[in-house]
Amino acid sequence: MFAMAGGIVLSLGNLSTQYAWALVGLSVTEVITSSITVVIGSTLNYFLDDKINKAEILFPGVACFLIAVCLGSAVHRSNADDNKAKLRDFETAKQEASGPSTEIGTNSSKDLETNVTTKPKEGTARFLIELENTRAIKVFGKRKIIGLAITFFAGLCFSLFSPAFNLATNDQWNRLKQGVPKLVVYTAFFYFSVSCFIIALILNVVFLYYPVLGLPKSSFKAYLNDWNGRYWAFLAGFLCGFGNGLQFMGGQAAGYAAADSVQALPLVSTFWGVVLFGEYRRSSRKTYLLLFCMLFMFISAVAVLMASSGHRK
Repeated sequence: MFAMAGGIVLSLGNLSTQYAWALVGLSVTEVITSSITVVIGSTLNYFLDDKINKAEILFPGVACFLIAVCLGSAVHRSNADDNKAKLRDFETAKQEASGPSTEIGTNSSKDLETNVTTKPKEGTARFLIELENTRAIKVFGKRKIIGLAITFFAGLCFSLFSPAFNLATNDQWNRLKQGVPKLVVYTAFFYFSVSCFIIALILNVVFLYYPVLGLPKSSFKAYLNDWNGRYWAFLAGFLCGFGNGLQFMGGQAAGYAAADSVQALPLVSTFWGVVLFGEYRRSSRKTYLLLFCMLFMFISAVAVLMASSGHRK
């Protein structure tokens, strides 16, 4: 039951994260959710694993993750303010350009923003507008707190699946009858994966017919006929399952609290977000400073968490 419960909360977290990516951004979403996972999950796993991890190292690392959560929220707010300023300046430039007495040079910055024949540069107002027009989940006009609330909910779900799996394989609460062997990692992972798949299937079908956040209504038939990007989804699911399996095997050997160091994934997602998807391009110095501090604190926390690993007796 604990293994299946872990699969359910993981599925809820994965689904919530997909909405948070659009509202908050890839980089900040991953840092906040991963940090919450460690702050809550690693603390629970530390006590479930009979304190096999080095507390004097583990909890300073957890504190670093908590600071990273706060910095991530600040990055999101600062970046949202930057985007609002870009859009406001863009509208002002359009109004000035439409005036009869206004002339805009071919090399001016305003011309670069309003010239519709060229591809918009990443980070500009035109880029943000075109991105908004092509994405399914609309961001403009939505309150910042909505995206952060979804992100924190996803982090809460992620923080529970590892302790649940820990309970499934080690039975710290003595739920098994005397003489009944404990689940091995592979058996528990099977139940974990099955429950994760079932709840994901149910939720996705429900949201096809009853969408949230202003998404258009669809159908199961339309879903089956649309294979655009589906191969990437299969690849993502395979990598997620493979990573979870390795995390659980590592947790069984060295303690689940230390195994949460796999939450280093935001370092990769930040690279993707900045380099491939154009996040934080042409942002303010304040945003860049907060982003650097967030990543620095996160890297430090991951290193400390790995150093706290112990050995299960």
